[in-house]
Amino acid sequence: METAQRRRSAAPGAVTAFVRFVVCGGGVGVASSFAVAALATWLPWPVANALITVVSTLLATELHARFTFGAGGHATWRQHAQSAGSAAGAYAVTCVAMLVLEQLVAAPGALLEQVVYLSASAFAGLARFAVLRLFVFARNRSQVANPVRTARPEPATVTRAAAPAGPAELCRAA
Repeated sequence: METAQRRRSAAPGAVTAFVRFVVCGGGVGVASSFAVAALATWLPWPVANALITVVSTLLATELHARFTFGAGGHATWRQHAQSAGSAAGAYAVTCVAMLVLEQLVAAPGALLEQVVYLSASAFAGLARFAVLRLFVFARNRSQVANPVRTARPEPATVTRAAAPAGPAELCRAA
């Protein structure tokens, strides 16, 4: 149990967490972009993006809880819900970016679509990093780690007993 508490209290610094976020979230994001493109051949693009966003958010939240932010285990349902809120914002950003692309370019190629999608995802990812680090996983660290860090022994309470009357009682008291 002590090892689990040490892992939870050893949260990575901002730079380390950001690098891990880019590796985990970026890896999931790149895989998601290909999955959206493939799924969009069968479904409307916004629907494909929504489905892939849900799956990738669940996967990325687990990775961020375990690895990126050092939460020390599975993501809680609350963290999944909060992460989903930030993912909804990312979904809106990517949808708007793709709609703007369609308005500006009559027939965008797959490469241009990927560039726009990944650029929008990167922008939204920066915002998500801030939200996840400062709000979603920060609570978990403070609730778990602070009692360990701030736990101080209670001051001893001294009670005085009546002084023994004679030498025999002093020996027994010692």
